[in-house]
Amino acid sequence: MSYDDPKTLVSTDWLAAHLNDPDLRILDASWYLPGSGRDPRAEYQEAHIPGARFFDIDEISDQRSDLPHMVPPPEKFISRMRAMGVGDGHQVVVYDGAGLFSAARVWWTFRLMGKTDIAVLDGGLPKWRAEERPVEDMPPVVRDRHMTVQRQAGLVKDVTQVAAASKLGDFEIIDARGPSRFEGTDPEPRPGLRPGHIPGSKNVPFASLLNADGTMKSPEALRAVFEAAGVDLRKPVITSCGSGVTAAILSLALEVIGHRTHSLYDGSWSEWGMYGDLPVETGPARC
Repeated sequence: MSYDDPKTLVSTDWLAAHLNDPDLRILDASWYLPGSGRDPRAEYQEAHIPGARFFDIDEISDQRSDLPHMVPPPEKFISRMRAMGVGDGHQVVVYDGAGLFSAARVWWTFRLMGKTDIAVLDGGLPKWRAEERPVEDMPPVVRDRHMTVQRQAGLVKDVTQVAAASKLGDFEIIDARGPSRFEGTDPEPRPGLRPGHIPGSKNVPFASLLNADGTMKSPEALRAVFEAAGVDLRKPVITSCGSGVTAAILSLALEVIGHRTHSLYDGSWSEWGMYGDLPVETGPARC
């Protein structure tokens, strides 16, 4: 069953049917972990969904921060989107080259900026290509479009807020990393970070929310995954991961199941794991 909601997830069928809509804008937000050996911009230039623009997660970020791809200031977001011809009144669909990996981060960034007419392409470019749908290597024709933003501060958390939530237990903190990184048995891909997780957090690896073809599981199955991990869905949720990218997959899944009170810890483990004065737990989550 395909799930079509232009504010969360749309199917490849939906995108194919709307591909020529004048107010549709498509973004390729491919991004890969350091050491993956993949170059997302080169892959975009070789083949992308017709009309897609490339959204560079590392460049469209707060370059003043030492942490990777932190949220850009609203002014920078506006200027980059205008240069890409994305603005008010557009329906945006964002995809990535892994299936469903980094696209959710851009979905969340738009939501943070007060833009809700954005959906992730379920299954991404791999599903689109497996179905032999069209791709092209030409850059899109871009026309400047005015954009206004209204930052939704409640959708993002900083380290102080997360530390308070960890101590008080008034939020569920959910970590999207794999179990071995969460439990501290595997080293972090970024050097200098301690192993383990935020005290009191629960582990919902982002891959557990996806089907084999990279599409998101049904709302009922998503809810079951969260509950099996010991997440109390009656509480507000803070999502986290390695550097704030796959945490957004948890945020997207929460939105799909109708859980509206969620925010994302932008610094995630890249920040928490770096500071020796912040407490760390290892081993399985405490339920």
